Amino acid sequence: MTDTSPYLVSYHWLANRLGTPGLSIVDGSWYLPAMGRDHKAEFAESRIPGAVLFDQDDIVDPSSSLPHALPPADLFAEKVGALGIAETDTIVVYDGPGFFSAPRVWWLFRHFGAEKVYLLDGGFDGWKAGDLPLETSGPAPKTPRSFNAAPKDDVASLADMRSIVVEGNRQIADARPAGRFTGELPEPREGMRSGHMPGAKNVPVISLAENGKMKSLKALRDLFNSSSVDLSKPVVTTCGSGVTAAAISFALASLGHEDVRLYDGSWSEWGSRSDTPVEAGDA
Repeated sequence: MTDTSPYLVSYHWLANRLGTPGLSIVDGSWYLPAMGRDHKAEFAESRIPGAVLFDQDDIVDPSSSLPHALPPADLFAEKVGALGIAETDTIVVYDGPGFFSAPRVWWLFRHFGAEKVYLLDGGFDGWKAGDLPLETSGPAPKTPRSFNAAPKDDVASLADMRSIVVEGNRQIADARPAGRFTGELPEPREGMRSGHMPGAKNVPVISLAENGKMKSLKALRDLFNSSSVDLSKPVVTTCGSGVTAAAISFALASLGHEDVRLYDGSWSEWGSRSDTPVEAGDA
């Protein structure tokens, strides 16, 4: 039995299938300002051959003031259809470091009904270091296709989170760095309190991977256990703006955990309000 996620593909697997009909390769890179990287500029410079850029600042709900808000189904279908992607494709998502923003795009495609969605283990930085094929000329335009979006019921709202905090009927796993979770470090976005939701457990996104590759399933089980997340009980994932929360969702799905929701508003919503309870210190 393999000890790796069923939702990961290797460099070798992808390199051998480049150009295959029905294969869509998606660059889901997105970076925090402190990371000093520009996802659009990097994609324009080079990419895995045939890849399209999924802009996480563009494919969002235009009516929401929150960053990376989940787009309406029709908007998502329109945007990804214009990228030449159908829900029946085999979709491989990657980002630069390997396990940071790509899980959010993986989660979005699955949320809207695509089933054959995978992450490239190790990311684009590792792909380049391995001297694998690159496309450096301008990306070729894609023929638009129809993406039939069928959203799943796997999202938690602000009202849901208020109930979860009070009733404790679902565990809360927070992907933010420990310092922001405990309140020792400020939030990068202005006007937000630091700290965490009462009852939340900290599972920093950086703890889920090493050198751009997700840890083994055994290591993930041990990590969730050490973070006091019971894998037999329902979980809701959260982070700063709903991006890295999906990395926890990916890890849980890899372990076969099916009762997982993602709090799309995440700390950008909870931490910016004055009527939501916040705790500091370790959970």
